[in-house]
Amino acid sequence: MTPRVDVKPELLRWARERARLDPAVLVRRFPKYLDWERGTARPTLKQLETFARTSRAPVGYFFLPEAPIEEVPIPDFRTVGGSAIARPSPEMLDTVYLCQQRQDWYREFARVEGEGPRRFVGSASVASDIEATAAHMRRALGFDLEERHTLPTWSAALRRFGEQAEALGVLVMISGIVGNSTRRRLDPEEFRGFALADPLAPVVFVNGADTKAAQMFTLAHELAHLWLGESALSDVAVGPTPVHRVEAWCNRVAAELLVPGEVVRAAHDASANLFSETQRLARRFKVSTLVVLRRLRDTGRLGGEEFRVAYREEIGRLKPSSATGGGSFHPTLRVRVGRRFGHALVTSTLEGRTSFSESLRLLGIRKVSTFREFAETLGAGR
Repeated sequence: MTPRVDVKPELLRWARERARLDPAVLVRRFPKYLDWERGTARPTLKQLETFARTSRAPVGYFFLPEAPIEEVPIPDFRTVGGSAIARPSPEMLDTVYLCQQRQDWYREFARVEGEGPRRFVGSASVASDIEATAAHMRRALGFDLEERHTLPTWSAALRRFGEQAEALGVLVMISGIVGNSTRRRLDPEEFRGFALADPLAPVVFVNGADTKAAQMFTLAHELAHLWLGESALSDVAVGPTPVHRVEAWCNRVAAELLVPGEVVRAAHDASANLFSETQRLARRFKVSTLVVLRRLRDTGRLGGEEFRVAYREEIGRLKPSSATGGGSFHPTLRVRVGRRFGHALVTSTLEGRTSFSESLRLLGIRKVSTFREFAETLGAGR
């Protein structure tokens, strides 16, 4: 008889809920799964190992006396109804850990290269004036409102915004999946982005599964966190005011950076249909219609009740994109890891300062041939 493993049902339940797995789906793969959870049957070691891989949980966790409490390794400002969100998904945790590893690598690279600290990191506080801070960010980034107006799409605007942030020294990483695993998609409803503040290697991660317009606001919001010098997993909803003071400040700065109050007041046509006018201004500023509605409310162009009705209607109309990057692999990888980080890692590897094994791990690829092809797309393999 095949030996069975004595695993506590609550640990199986914890792993299932942590990974957001449907019991009905698990039963198709493990016919006795519900009996395992009830404690009326036990899995074999091989079945438990397979279940561990399916639930993205280390197999050793199933031999603990009780379920572990996993915490996000950076301050978590996300809330629902004013309450903190519990139990982060394995996808979110693994994404944060991976970005921290890339940050650690780049920090050491920057030291060796003699790069100085990014003076904008920590240059503001929540007591700083919103408009003055946004203006300072706009100047530092070279953020030209008219240039953005002429860009044909939100994708082009986001790409340009990312380039400006990277030119300033920020490692910008945008992805809708964990590493390069298309089976492990990130949920924008769980998190839209985070910032890892550091004077030498500041990182901004943007959830690429969100709409391009929403990603614009997330990038601006996370940059505001860097100006504060604070790492954070963020609540970047633009409707209700966030509970946390830091999040409220970052939201206001991001909105002012993208859609300056003075400009939107001048551009707004009060006689136009609200829906059409919101769409027009969203195209002009390359932001979401939700951000436009928020700015019209902030500048007194919309009353409170009119804003709430329009915002609810717009929320019902908008749907996040399910895209995870699209296009050919190497240009997509460049977006996922960021051009600044990718170029530094490739250069260091080709010069023999970083091992190929470490480089492949940080890029999330397996073959040296793939690495060399990626280097060519960056212009670093010549």
